[in-house]
Amino acid sequence: MAINYIKKYKALLELNHFNEWERKQSLQVIFDRDIADNENFNFQSKIIRPLKQEDIFDVESLFKHLTHRSEDITDKRGVKIKSRNVFDFERSKRLHWLLPHIDEKIKEEIRLFSSIVRIKGKDTTRTFIHNVPEHYIIVLEPQRSGLDYYLITAYYVEKKYGGPKSIKKIYDRRLDKVY
Repeated sequence: MAINYIKKYKALLELNHFNEWERKQSLQVIFDRDIADNENFNFQSKIIRPLKQEDIFDVESLFKHLTHRSEDITDKRGVKIKSRNVFDFERSKRLHWLLPHIDEKIKEEIRLFSSIVRIKGKDTTRTFIHNVPEHYIIVLEPQRSGLDYYLITAYYVEKKYGGPKSIKKIYDRRLDKVY
């Protein structure tokens, strides 16, 4: 597990040989180092926080967003429910990529833009950090005060889930200003 702790950007974390518990422990150490316990977790001088749930910062849900993908599940009544229970190897292997992007240390083509997206029936402004050649994206949401960000998620943009097309649509509708 210690080998993953020293991995740097562009290298992928090694997760395939771990059982579920070991994999979670390896990822949790990196998450704690880079995000949860990082007092300087800022993007362009704005503090980044996890989303609040019942007025408490929900670090566990953020960890799940960074390591799992959602999937529609149909319940007994036929109602579709989004569930975030599918472990995502591609997303998780890049967990340690988040911090160098937030710290703006990546020298590749990075698109930084804000766009209005529809979330649960409401228009919401989101800020995107898109590493074009590596197909990696980080999604931030400006807080209402405009002083800080919420970290929504970060993931590898995969063709099989329509990622490149959806990111292009969001980029084409980008706002004139980054929020």
